[in-house]
Amino acid sequence: MCSDTPAGSAIGTVLIENERTRVTEWRFPKRGDNTGWHRHEYDYVVVPLFDGTLEIDNGNGERVQAAMHNGVPYFRELGVEHDVINGNDFECAFVEIEFLKN
Repeated sequence: MCSDTPAGSAIGTVLIENERTRVTEWRFPKRGDNTGWHRHEYDYVVVPLFDGTLEIDNGNGERVQAAMHNGVPYFRELGVEHDVINGNDFECAFVEIEFLKN
């Protein structure tokens, strides 16, 4: 995620960071917790650690429901802009793996 991200209420913990890769766990303790609006500067993979739903605000006034499945990863290219929101009545988390430029 970009470094100038406005603060959301989700908790980001960097687990690995080197010249090639950054791995961050994003934890959303309750419904409505969010990452804050951001633009991805790198290609990335997300690995959900739960079964449930994330709500994605793409800035067009609507929230898209995205079904998550524990351990099933998905890939996105750089440039994605959004705010990611917990759409569940329970804590959820995912691991984000960014492929940094050299």
